[in-house]
Amino acid sequence: MTSATDLHGDPHVERYLETNGEDGYHWRNGTTILILFTKGRKSGEQRSHALIFRPHGDAYLVVASKGGTDAPPAWFLNLQADPDVEVQVKGERFRARARVATAEEKPAMWASMVEVWPDYDEYQSKTSREIPVVVLERAGDTA
Repeated sequence: MTSATDLHGDPHVERYLETNGEDGYHWRNGTTILILFTKGRKSGEQRSHALIFRPHGDAYLVVASKGGTDAPPAWFLNLQADPDVEVQVKGERFRARARVATAEEKPAMWASMVEVWPDYDEYQSKTSREIPVVVLERAGDTA
């Protein structure tokens, strides 16, 4: 069986969900992964994404980098259209509201994310698009 550290995209999400994060929560270079569930802005269907994250107080931070491409990831466009999302961290799934870090918040949040995934700085250097840090804040009861 392939280790989750070798998985990307849908196969990573599937393994994570099947094992409640036992296989998939810990990823490469000491990073941790959450699953972000968004609603497709065109299809209306639920989409799921395995993303590197860091806790930030009661919230979670993720980066909409897409490897430094000029276009943002689809999940970011989806949450711009509907910021009400669901998040799963290991076996806990809950509702959250997504927002982009403010100009005041971003430097410290960016530094925190670069600490766990230094490639974010390289990704930013490859594009004129300002790569956003997304804050996922819990919203009420569990999903």
